[in-house]
Amino acid sequence: MAIKIAPSILSARFDRLGEQVQEAVGAGADMLHIDIMDGHFVPNLTMGPAIVSAIRPLTKIPFDAHLMVTHPQDFVKPFADAGVDDLTVHVESDHEMKKTLRAIRDAGVRPGVVLNPATPLERAIPYLGEVDLLLVMTVHPGFAGQAFRADVVPKIQAAREHIDRERLSVELQVDGGIKLETAPVVARAGADILVSGSGIFPDHVAANLKKLREVAERAARDRP
Repeated sequence: MAIKIAPSILSARFDRLGEQVQEAVGAGADMLHIDIMDGHFVPNLTMGPAIVSAIRPLTKIPFDAHLMVTHPQDFVKPFADAGVDDLTVHVESDHEMKKTLRAIRDAGVRPGVVLNPATPLERAIPYLGEVDLLLVMTVHPGFAGQAFRADVVPKIQAAREHIDRERLSVELQVDGGIKLETAPVVARAGADILVSGSGIFPDHVAANLKKLREVAERAARDRP
C-alpha cells in the first residue's frame, strides 16, 4: 500500500533551507510539511508566509501547512497567497471551525483539522465531511524532536475505522516522533501520510526518506 511521506522542514537546516528542500524533493517526498507557530498557541515561533513564498519556486509538490496558532482564521489568506496547498487547523484553537474551514476552501486550499494528543477523536468528527485531511498529533505541538506517544495509537486506529466506515474522502495524517521505529506503528494503525522531521533531516535525507517509506509501506500491508 502506498504511504505518503511529508518531510517537516522544521528540522531542516535553515542556513541552507533551499538545498534541504531540494534534497527532500529529489528523494521522492510526496509533500513538504510546514509548521507555523505563533508563540501563543504553542511556546515557539517558526515560519511566516515570507519563507513559504521564498521556497515555493523550488518545487511543485504540495506544501502542507500546519497552523499551530491561536487565531487560525487570521492566517488563511497570507499563507494561501504564499502558495500552500493544504492548511490544517486545530480544534483547540480560538475560532469558529466551520467558518475557518470554509475560508480555507474558498481560498483554493485543501482544509484539514488537527487533534492534539489528549483531544478525543469525537472533537473532529463533526468536521470530517468538510475536510480533506485529519492530522493526529502523537506529540504535543510546539517543538521538533519529541518522543512518540504510543497512547495515541488507538485514536489513529479509531480514526481509520471511522473514515472507512463512513466512506469519507479524508487522508489520515500522523505527526510527531515519526522515525524508523515508529513509522511502522502508525502505518499499521491506518495512517495515509507520515510527517517526519528529525527522522529525515538534516543529514542523509534521501537514505532516511527511502528507509522510512520502506518500513511504513511494509507495515501498511499488515493492516487488519
